[in-house]
Amino acid sequence: MASATHVTIRKRVAWFFLFVSVIMIGLGCRLMYLQFYRSGWLTENAIDQRIRDIPVEAKRGIIYDRKGRELAVSMSTDSVYAIPAEISNAEETAAKLAAILALDQDKLAAKLKKRQAFTWIKRKIEDETAREVKKLNLPGIGLTQEGRRYYPHDQLAAHILGFTGIDSQGLDGVEMTFDNYLRGRPGSIIVEYDARGREIPYARHRFSAPTDGNNIYLTIDLVIQQIIERELEKVMKDTQAKAATIIVMQPKTGEILALANRPDYNPNQFADYPSKLWRNVAVSNAYEPGSTFKILTTSAVLGDKVVTPEERFFDPGGIEVQGRTIHCWKHGGHGSQTFREVVENSCNVGFVTAGLRLGKDPFYKYLNQFGLGKSTGIDLPGEAKGIMIDQNKATPINIATMSMGQSIAVTPIQLLSAVSAVANDGLRTRPQIVREIRSKNDEMIRGFQPDILNQVIDPDTARLVKSILEGVVTNGSGKNAFIEGYRIAGKTGTAQKVGAGGYMAGKYVASFAGFAPADNPELAMLVVIDEPVGMYYGGQIAAPVFGAVMKDLLQYLKVTPSVTGNEKVSTQAEHVIVPDLINLLVDDAVKELKKNNLEARTEETGDRVADQIPKPGSRMPQGSSVLLYTLTPRYNSGDITIPDCQGLTLTQSAEILSAVGLAIRPVGSGSVAVKQDPLAGSKAPPGTSVTIFFDE
Repeated sequence: MASATHVTIRKRVAWFFLFVSVIMIGLGCRLMYLQFYRSGWLTENAIDQRIRDIPVEAKRGIIYDRKGRELAVSMSTDSVYAIPAEISNAEETAAKLAAILALDQDKLAAKLKKRQAFTWIKRKIEDETAREVKKLNLPGIGLTQEGRRYYPHDQLAAHILGFTGIDSQGLDGVEMTFDNYLRGRPGSIIVEYDARGREIPYARHRFSAPTDGNNIYLTIDLVIQQIIERELEKVMKDTQAKAATIIVMQPKTGEILALANRPDYNPNQFADYPSKLWRNVAVSNAYEPGSTFKILTTSAVLGDKVVTPEERFFDPGGIEVQGRTIHCWKHGGHGSQTFREVVENSCNVGFVTAGLRLGKDPFYKYLNQFGLGKSTGIDLPGEAKGIMIDQNKATPINIATMSMGQSIAVTPIQLLSAVSAVANDGLRTRPQIVREIRSKNDEMIRGFQPDILNQVIDPDTARLVKSILEGVVTNGSGKNAFIEGYRIAGKTGTAQKVGAGGYMAGKYVASFAGFAPADNPELAMLVVIDEPVGMYYGGQIAAPVFGAVMKDLLQYLKVTPSVTGNEKVSTQAEHVIVPDLINLLVDDAVKELKKNNLEARTEETGDRVADQIPKPGSRMPQGSSVLLYTLTPRYNSGDITIPDCQGLTLTQSAEILSAVGLAIRPVGSGSVAVKQDPLAGSKAPPGTSVTIFFDE
């Protein structure tokens, strides 16, 4: 009996040890699994529980014009974040935050309950909102500084600059193409917490400083940009056009001095505009150029010497090619004329004859050398290549119609680049929009030199073409582009628009392409007016715009007038500073402009000036026009125009800011203001503090 009991006990002990052994082996296997296969996950979770990594955004680089005037800057703003582990009552916290930040309370509460070390609540909020959040002093809720992009000139150069997203990433324009240079490298603040989520008082906090982005200097001249946008506003009103574009380029360097489209948008509130308005049609839209293309045909036929300037052509009013009659724009034709007169009169029959004489292969050789059918390489997103008929499929009728600017589609930047090659003695340069990139410390990161692509025509041919195009302005269809005292060369264009079923009745594109001075071009310009109402010929509506802009530009750049024969040339206009007219009565604004020898051009019928182009402080030639808006301010009502305090003392700055309802925040101990933020001419709500920097 005792023996049986003993055996039973031994069995139980054995089973117990077996059970314990199995448990120990299982625990050992689990330990090995966690140690060797899940160690990374465990370490990461431990760090997440102990460490809080709060991002610190880098300050985006500034975009300047060619003379160092700010076009895009970054302003500091607050963003709200949460550390869920520190929040004891998610519902209560969500209720308080949602009321201030205009967020959905339930969705916010769900976000605060998630197991994560860090989460954004709302990015880049207004200063007043940030102060209200800070007053709540909620556990687990914090504020960190981020940068918000600000464009001090609003719509000005919008299609060049583009805009940025919530993470300060470039989404369009130069902001996008040079994002890697502008963005910089973000930093972070690392804070240690204990097991209960409490910050460890004497723990070592690590701050990783962000690296600010580089600054970019564009080839754009702010004043020239203001001048072309002023004229675009006027032409859109005068012609009721669907759209319009002006580009100004330096032929010798390829630098774009100004580029603008209408309609446009304000990059400060880009999301409030239809996305189609973001499109930069100057580089992204292809159109049939019409007679402005004849500059290229003229260069080709003279370059291959298939015609001479004085060779005579006869235009009976039409010419038949492959069974199709191509009519001249002039009923009955131009009769007998030299090739020089063919260009001056923009005679279709003469150009068709010359183009067919040149032949398909040489014609396409010149198209390729002029860069048609491929992108120009300008540093702006969305560039189109244009549309060309395949050379192998081209027929005589195609050559005939292309010779006069039909059956081929180009972008405005392509056409201006080709015209600039003629102006530059046959040398084609790549259009450039950025001049140089510099670090925050003003060290050169990258410089852009003129990029010569190829010699399209020889210099002698180019000079001959320039003299013929000068005749277009003095004797031919481009007379409305004439500027007293200057030699202007150019070509008008009127093209019927193409639709799904062929050419569309009543819809035209009027244009003018040219350069000045004709003998030694400093500027090349293209004006394109899409679907004007009423008059639609390029010589009637595009040439006057070209002349008005070019006159102001030549005077602004102090280009010496030409004197030929007994011609009397008016004295070079002196430059004046455009006064601040915003909020003045229209009559007072006109008087103020007259005091400064400037002309007023008023838009709409309001009593007070709501906006002006050019902006206050711009430098303009005497006699130039300033466009005044009276009903459509580009800012919120109630906002105050910030005055220019540069050059003033602290007392003077405080007085002028106080007088308009703004506060001053002086920085530095100098006697004279050297810089301010926000910039003069921008808008701000009443009570805003303006930071004035005084020279040390």
